[in-house]
Amino acid sequence: MNAIADTGFLVAFGNRRDRYHAWAVEIGQHVQEPLLTCEAVLAETAFHLGSAALALEFVREGLVRPALLVADHIPRLAELAARYADRKPDLADLCLIRLSELHPKLPVITTDLGDFRIYRRGRRDAIPLIHPPET
Repeated sequence: MNAIADTGFLVAFGNRRDRYHAWAVEIGQHVQEPLLTCEAVLAETAFHLGSAALALEFVREGLVRPALLVADHIPRLAELAARYADRKPDLADLCLIRLSELHPKLPVITTDLGDFRIYRRGRRDAIPLIHPPET
């Protein structure tokens, strides 16, 4: 499987006490090449796990690969920030939307359905999602 990884998935994968841990591990078993992500997601993941070393291990072990350099996408990221200003998106979400625009065949693996059901790539296209079962 190839996809784009959001913070919630990575935190659940790395934290056995997370309510989505079993789901994330199951998803992780199907990863055959590194999932695309961005450095903002890795920074959030390190913060939430309380371990930069674990976030870096995800990269070293090939679970994820940073695939977006913010400096190369400032104009588009600024447009997205303005479009979704009412939702107050963080940089990680903006980068994931941009990655989804650049890789339209890839779904985003997320636990954040509230925002990612609203976000669009381009003007209208829903972002395909892989998410935990809804309860």
